Amino acid sequence: MLSTIMTSPYFAHSRSVTSRRRNLLTSSPLGSKLTRTSRNPREGVKEEETETDLSSRAATHGSPQQAATHPQPEASPQRAHGRRRRQLKVEYDVADGASPVKTERWRPPEWTKQFELIREMRKGRDAPVDDMGAEKCYDTEAPAHVRRFQVLVSLMLSSQTRDQVTAAAMQKLRAHGCSAGNILATDDDTLGKLIYPVGFWRRKVQYLKRTSAVLQGDFGGDIPHSVEGLVRLPGVGPKMAHLAMDIAWDQVSGIGVDTHVHRISNRLGWLRKPSKNPEETRKALEEWLPRELWSEVNWLLVGFGQQVCLPVNPLCSLCLNQRSCPSAFKSSPAKRPKSERPPQSLSPTSSSKTKTEPGSDDERMEKEATSPASRTRNIKSKVS
Repeated sequence: MLSTIMTSPYFAHSRSVTSRRRNLLTSSPLGSKLTRTSRNPREGVKEEETETDLSSRAATHGSPQQAATHPQPEASPQRAHGRRRRQLKVEYDVADGASPVKTERWRPPEWTKQFELIREMRKGRDAPVDDMGAEKCYDTEAPAHVRRFQVLVSLMLSSQTRDQVTAAAMQKLRAHGCSAGNILATDDDTLGKLIYPVGFWRRKVQYLKRTSAVLQGDFGGDIPHSVEGLVRLPGVGPKMAHLAMDIAWDQVSGIGVDTHVHRISNRLGWLRKPSKNPEETRKALEEWLPRELWSEVNWLLVGFGQQVCLPVNPLCSLCLNQRSCPSAFKSSPAKRPKSERPPQSLSPTSSSKTKTEPGSDDERMEKEATSPASRTRNIKSKVS
């Protein structure tokens, strides 16, 4: 019966149709569409599934007979393009392993212009810090280790103290003998009278005694040669340590941030977000400010804060950065003085006021100077 069926004209015609359909599937990518439009839908689906199975077997096992009987259709341009894209993506991820987007370091938008304008305003070098800062308080004829010790002492006394008061106290200490050994040999009452009226002078007497003992015993009267060693001393903070490294050892280890640098940096928008204390300001500035400017920025901003960018009622009308400063005229008086008339506030005497803590000697002295009785005496003296 099998031989009869195979020799039947009907099956012979069916084989010819099937072979033609297979040739169309092999030679043209439109074979799948032709099978769907065949007269016998069930037969067309069957042939399509058979062709797919044969192609997958040939690709998997690589049989020479199957490859000769059912040659693989050529890949369409879309499939080939898709394979190349996948390969490139995998190769890129494995080779680089990082995002190609580069993030630039944050910097204030107009900081270079603002910095140059502050230099222009500070070119006179007539602020209190220029004449009475820590760089001017040590004895230039003393031995090197004594000079470095005097620099550290002046920085310790300058905390919460005006430069004029610090300079006067250092003159008395130098006349008495400002070295670690002499400080240890001086009793507390005498030392207090020498440094009075610096802020927190009673507490600083104890700091000077304890620090001098450490320096005399461990460093031979000299100061440590590192920030880590300086901040371990009683009464020495990061600001003093970085300034001591710069002035005494001529090494830039960081930015010395005091109340002026802290205030002005926040006012100018030199920080990514406002900082709450000078140490946060120091870290934020060191992230973007070029290192070659770390030594200059303290001197620059301290004098600028003493003369123009005052803690209360800053003179924004005299500042060259009034157009770019985000804090301009927010704390200034309503009336702006004429620019051609120099204000009296730029004199060192009237611009040297710093913020004092409640209960300190500076606060008591300022209250006595600004009392109604003192104002009346000043008016009478001017009239006479």
